[in-house]
Amino acid sequence: MKLYVDQDGSAPSPRRVRMYLAEKKLEVPLVRLALHEENRTREFRRKNPIGTLPVLELDDGTCISESLAICRYFEGLHPEPSLFGRTPLEQAEIEMWTRRAEHYLYLMIDFRGHFARKPETRAAAQEFETWATQFARFLDRELGERAFLTAGRLTMADIFAFGALDYGARFAGFALPAQLERLRSWFDTMAARPSAQA
Repeated sequence: MKLYVDQDGSAPSPRRVRMYLAEKKLEVPLVRLALHEENRTREFRRKNPIGTLPVLELDDGTCISESLAICRYFEGLHPEPSLFGRTPLEQAEIEMWTRRAEHYLYLMIDFRGHFARKPETRAAAQEFETWATQFARFLDRELGERAFLTAGRLTMADIFAFGALDYGARFAGFALPAQLERLRSWFDTMAARPSAQA
């Protein structure tokens, strides 16, 4: 078994899987590829025709792509500590928050970063930044006194949301608004976890 990830560790999707594995204390050999180069080759596209990372290659040659699918595979093999939920309600709430973090935070931040690169698309970048900021405010209100987004403990939803905000701050030009104190406290707590260095 081996996990194909980006060489410099900046891509958010492979990072989600690395954080997940670190939280589960699972070790999987990593194959680091030059992003947008080695993962686009004909040989690699036999493993993942879309050419994206990460990709988990099993010992029999079966390949699984998409970060959430890879993490779910490991969750089935190693259910504890549970990051996807133990009860149907936990599973539904974690799925809800994970989807929210991906659609309303990560994608908005990623689009903001892409559109900000060209003068003719900077207005669109500002729109995406506005939407990401609105969702960050929503998260700040929702967190209240909670330490984690849902289930009373760290879950996949926290990994997705943290990954989005950290990617935004380091690579996509999206700064977490300073006045969102609860979200900032949650972010700092997540950043202090050993898995954040994975």
